Order: sequence, then structure tokens, then C-alpha cells
Amino acid sequence: MTASGPPTPRTRIPREIWILVGAAFVIAIGYGIVSPVLPAYARSFDVGVAAASVIVSAFAFFRLVFAPAGGELVSRLGERPVYLAGLVIVAVSSFTTAFAQSYVQLLIFRGLGGIGSTMFTISAMALLVRLAPPNERGRVSSVYGSAFLIGGMIGPVLGGLLAGWGMRAPFIVYAVALVLATLVVGIGLGGARLRPAEDHGTRPVVSLAEAWRSPVYRAVLASAVANGWTNFGVRVAVLPLLATAVLDEPWVAGAALAIGAVGTAGTLQFSGRLADRVGRRPLVIMGLVVMGTAMASLGLARHSGLSVSAALTVLFGLSLLSGVGAGLVNPAQQAAVADVIGRERNGGRVLSTFQMSQDGGAIVGPVLVGLVADHFGFGTAFVVTGIVCLAGVLPWLAAPEPLVHHAWAGPEGNES
Repeated sequence: MTASGPPTPRTRIPREIWILVGAAFVIAIGYGIVSPVLPAYARSFDVGVAAASVIVSAFAFFRLVFAPAGGELVSRLGERPVYLAGLVIVAVSSFTTAFAQSYVQLLIFRGLGGIGSTMFTISAMALLVRLAPPNERGRVSSVYGSAFLIGGMIGPVLGGLLAGWGMRAPFIVYAVALVLATLVVGIGLGGARLRPAEDHGTRPVVSLAEAWRSPVYRAVLASAVANGWTNFGVRVAVLPLLATAVLDEPWVAGAALAIGAVGTAGTLQFSGRLADRVGRRPLVIMGLVVMGTAMASLGLARHSGLSVSAALTVLFGLSLLSGVGAGLVNPAQQAAVADVIGRERNGGRVLSTFQMSQDGGAIVGPVLVGLVADHFGFGTAFVVTGIVCLAGVLPWLAAPEPLVHHAWAGPEGNES
């Protein structure tokens, strides 16, 4: 099959993936609850925009540093125990964050949650790569991503409402949500043999050097940096501050994040299937262009000539458009990583490097954009973010279509 060939009949999505989807939904609600209040919570300790953005980056920094160890743990212990331990660690981190007494404590407690986050993220990615039928990789990525985004759509609205009870309340609710997710996975996968014991040392391993030789993988790493910078960094750390600057009401920041999630969730309903039909490359390119254009234009919401209602219209409209771009990028990008690895090969290091690239963007993005916002204003800060997105397009212009070159890898990772 090629990207232009006839459609392949659908294959049933395994039960284990649906359990992960349910857990992802619960996790995302909790994460979304804290997203709109986290920057303001940090600023309540009398720090500036850049310092508030560091709180978001600290979470990603610990994810980045622990990613190689997380991949090794999955290889040694298996996906399920690492996944469950990761959820418990993040739950404890969120609970202690709610009772931080200083900016330093907040930084440490929130940052340590990144260790647990990378544990359950890499575990879930490894399962999705191995369990997803090759002809349904885009669809599986969309279903899994939809669970996160629908939860992310509900979470910020709840977070804005919970903020009325104090900025610490959302973190307690987040901890409870993570405990529920732990129960979902622990009970739901309790009797499942996710990987036979004899399989640990016999599956062929995809080395990082081998993956790096693929122009598709190099392009994926570049777009992962841009995606992390924009969606997991600037969107979470700086966009709520822009929303507050437009109208200083708690619900505005939550609404801006929720509307972006609506755009992504709606797009995910077709983008995964489209990635399986026409290819990964066109969707990643289109998504980065849409996302970059929307982010670069967000500074218009602070234009002095606009009324409050017009500024909110611009803010919400561009938030929706940037969400559409993210919905195009994510499933195609993740499916491309799975294409490079192949279903029967162990790609722990390849997956962790992909995750590290995304987290690297999430770390650097909020800090640099926060500094730009402090010195030059929100308009320039969001233009910089748009440029980063467009820069992520360049390697994809030179890369082949992974659906043709990698998607039907056989047991030894060769095209069949």
C-alpha cells in the first residue's frame, strides 16, 4: 500500500488501548484543571512573567532529564508497573504543590511531578506503538489524543471555576483525578499480559543512530520541538497571562485554553484517519503552518484600538485556529514515529528521544517567550512562537512520506 493506494479495511483497536484512552481522559481533566491557574499561582509569590513561566518549564525539565531512565525502566520492568508508579508520583507532586509555602517549594514540588509524568507517558507510548495495527496508527493516535483533548477542554473550565475557591484547590482535585486514573489502569490491565517475559531480550532493538539516519525521524524531532514549545509550553504558561491582560477575569484564561482544546479535539476526529490515507507529511506541514500563523497573530488581541469584546473575539478565534493546527500535527507526527520503529521492534530510546525533543521545546519556549514578553510585549513574544512553528516545517519539506517508506515494516523492521 502507498499513500495514494486504496484504503485498507479497518482493524479492531485492542482492549488495552481503550483502557489507556480512559485513563488519558481522567489525567487530562486533572491537568486541564491546573493549567489556567498555575501561572497566576506562581505569580502570587511575587515573581514576574518569566519566573512564572519557569514553573511550567520545571515540570518539562524533569521530564526531559528523566526520559532516558524512564525508557530503561519500561524495558526492565514492563509498561504497567512503570505507568502506575508514574501516576502515583504525579499525584503526590500535585498534592504537595497545593500546600507550597514559597516559590522555591512550588518549583520543587511541581518539577518532581515531571519524573512521574515521563514514566507514564513513555509507558503509554510504548504500548500504543506495539499494540496499534500498522494501518490504524493515525487513528489510534487520534483516539488517544482525543481523550486528552476532550479532558483538556473540560479541565480548564473546571479549573477556572475552582479558582473561585482559591488557587490551591485545583491541585488537590488534580491529585484525586490521578488516583482515579491509577485505579482505572491498575484494575483494567490487572489481568493482561502486556508483554511476555521471554520477549524482553529477544525483540530487535532500533538504535538511536539507526533512527537518526532516517530523514523522517529527524523531521519528527524538529516538529516535536516546535509542538512542545507551542502546545505544552507557551500555550499553558504564557497564553493564560495574555488572556488575563486582555480581561482580568479568572474565566477568560480557562476559556482560551478550552477553546483551543475544542479546535484540536474537533480536528482529531478526522486527522488520524486522514494521516492513514494520504500520509503523515502533508498533515504535519499544514498543521505547523496553521498553528504558527495563529500563534504569531495572537498579539493582536492586545491592540489598543480594539474594544474588550473585539479583543476577546480575536483571542478566542486565534486560540481555536491554533488548536486546529495542533490537531493536524499530533496524530501524524506520532504515527510517523511508530512507522520508523515498526511494530515488532523495541524503540525505547527512539521514543524517549522524541519525548525529550518535545519536552525540550516545552522547557525553552515559555522561558524565552516570557523574557520577550517582559521586555518587548506579548505581540513580539507570540511572533517568536509563530517563527518556531514555521521553522519546524523545513525538515519535513526534505523528508519522504513515512507512510510509504516505513509504515509496513516487518518483524525485523524492513519494509514488506
